[in-house]
Amino acid sequence: MVVALASQAARFLRVDDPQKSDAIVVLAGETKIRPARALALLRHEMASHVFVDVEVRDEIFGQRLTDLAQKYVDSLPDAKQVSVCPTTGLSTYAESDDVNRCLQAAGAHRVLIITSEYHTRRALMIFRHRLPQYQFSVAAAYDSSQFGIAWWTHREWAKVTLDEWMKLVWWEAVDRWRR
Repeated sequence: MVVALASQAARFLRVDDPQKSDAIVVLAGETKIRPARALALLRHEMASHVFVDVEVRDEIFGQRLTDLAQKYVDSLPDAKQVSVCPTTGLSTYAESDDVNRCLQAAGAHRVLIITSEYHTRRALMIFRHRLPQYQFSVAAAYDSSQFGIAWWTHREWAKVTLDEWMKLVWWEAVDRWRR
């Protein structure tokens, strides 16, 4: 029984059910696959605008990440439909406050979250709990170097799966109940 449940641990973490929305939000963190998935969904008319969350304190080789993100956005053929959403939160829980500010300015009600495959269930739970005024759905950004369903077959997949399960348990036991 335990082996059967453990074999499904990664499958439980993944939710990939994008719904047509007013806006797409790319959660901060990974900067290649998540934005690419968002742009593909934008081009399939799943939403009319994309917000790319970028942590304001991060720098890469002396350049602010928000400046690099803005240059990236400006280079896109869909640049008018994409905005950088500056974030200060260092957790999904805290990031939801920054996302709320960007969504309010856009007048969005239905929101599609893009995040890494392993992070989809917890992100969806957090955003639905923290921002009940919006309808959220989620789309997974797949990266086989980071995560896979057969988590026990690759060291990195196992680390990511176990780490995400610890975060999910923490969310359910602690963070869900604080305000």
